[in-house]
Amino acid sequence: MKSLRRFIDKIKPGFEKGGRFEKLHSTFDAFETFLYVPNKVTKAGAHIRDALDMKRTMSIVVAAMIPAVIFGMWNVGFQHFRSLAETVTLWDQFWYGFLKVFPLIVVSYAVGLGVEFIFAQIRGHEVNEGYLVSGMLIPLIVPPDIPLWMLAVSVVFAVIIGKEVFGGTGMNILNVALTSRAFLFFAYPQDMSGDIVWIAEKADAWSGATPLGNALVGNIGALPSFSDMFYGFIPGSVGETSTLAILIGAAILLFTGIGSWRIMFSVFAGGYIMGLLFNLWGLNDYMGIPAHFHLVMGGFAFGAVFMATDPVTATQTNKGKYIYGFLIGMIAILIRVFNPAYPEGVMLAILFMNVFAPLIDHYVVQSNISRRLKRIKVKA
Repeated sequence: MKSLRRFIDKIKPGFEKGGRFEKLHSTFDAFETFLYVPNKVTKAGAHIRDALDMKRTMSIVVAAMIPAVIFGMWNVGFQHFRSLAETVTLWDQFWYGFLKVFPLIVVSYAVGLGVEFIFAQIRGHEVNEGYLVSGMLIPLIVPPDIPLWMLAVSVVFAVIIGKEVFGGTGMNILNVALTSRAFLFFAYPQDMSGDIVWIAEKADAWSGATPLGNALVGNIGALPSFSDMFYGFIPGSVGETSTLAILIGAAILLFTGIGSWRIMFSVFAGGYIMGLLFNLWGLNDYMGIPAHFHLVMGGFAFGAVFMATDPVTATQTNKGKYIYGFLIGMIAILIRVFNPAYPEGVMLAILFMNVFAPLIDHYVVQSNISRRLKRIKVKA
């Protein structure tokens, strides 16, 4: 590592102002800060000093997704060989899934970071680490057989339209990964919905329907058991099937203080309460699905843990986080039951509440101001 540090220090002057490669400073700085902690310190003013910079924060979130990534790779292989009625080893299942999922991750990072580097060079600013998380999220919320070129197009759209046009990392109003999925869903619906996309190279005779797909057509009796959905032995997007793996990631985020427990709890609470209300209403079979089943179906858990808690697009006030999360949970189940065109619901619910997050914070702050002004008047 010392030899690498000496090499970087040797070539660094060439990328600084006045150097031969001055215009590539942003690119060089990105690689240097990826390898080593930045050596910049505050010079004036009052600042909070903390060892947890953005790079470490993003790295923890990526680490929290590793259980879902590993399980997702195995499940892709498991579902494939199960559809073919072939008995293979655990390693064969994982290796098949790895060969399907790893290219998705490579394309996501290569294209997304490529766009980030281009915009950093054009604007002359540093490359932000925000895409480290989005680059891993996007492959986990798509079908395993999505064409790589479609994924690349969606990543370009999400990074440019979802983030860069607003000013880059920290300025976007919509979750970048969900923007990518929304683009795919509306631009290429045949590759993002139906029973044929969720199992890679499945046998023609095998249904391949997800629990949400069965519920959509009223085939409630074909729903997997709660335990199968909780552990993730079902077809679905790469990283969204195993609620257990997702909860392990949630524990990492909560233990490190990166994820908001208020938002996670509120999303699950909102979804569960809406499910109970539909159970009481019970106008059709879909409404009769037990409320706790909704929490382990589709991308509900993944959205609650990794999407809704995005610190940029979520609410910032503590009270606002409860409102924001609760409404996401309720709206997600509402869309599932009442709109057959969008059987998932979580994606639209989070994007919808991303737009309203600043408004929620505004009214929470105004409410606090009004309450304090009233206390002052009473004391006077």
